[in-house]
Amino acid sequence: MKWVDINEIAIELTENYPEIDPRYILFTDLHKWILSLEDFEDEPNRSNEQILEAIQMAWMEELE
Repeated sequence: MKWVDINEIAIELTENYPEIDPRYILFTDLHKWILSLEDFEDEPNRSNEQILEAIQMAWMEELE
């Protein structure tokens, strides 16, 4: 996965962090969790606030 794989990342986060409510997360934590995903293979510095926000929104939608 790469940063552009927003929905795939959201699904993985839902599966790996079921106890986390994505409405109340810090982007620094979200960044760290994404980098720790087994299939994530992109450069850490290629993310930005827009990407992290899109992933957060997709994660919230995944829980609905």
